[in-house]
Amino acid sequence: MKAKVHITLKTGVLDPQGKAVQHALGSLGFGGVNDVRQGKYIELDLAETDPAKARVAVEQMCKGLLANTVIENYAIDLAE
Repeated sequence: MKAKVHITLKTGVLDPQGKAVQHALGSLGFGGVNDVRQGKYIELDLAETDPAKARVAVEQMCKGLLANTVIENYAIDLAE
């Protein structure tokens, strides 16, 4: 089973890297970009075949290591 994890900064958390990308896009002539928020994307190849058990395991991974839940949100997509 494949798990795709999207990790983004919570609303209100400053994102200096996102601001740098926004500024660079403007410098390159890409106007009209009002805001940029950067994040992380992680793919996991799991041996687990039960979607419920896989989701629980990935939730634990996110809370324990993959995401800083104080300042980051995460979303999990599972596929076989």
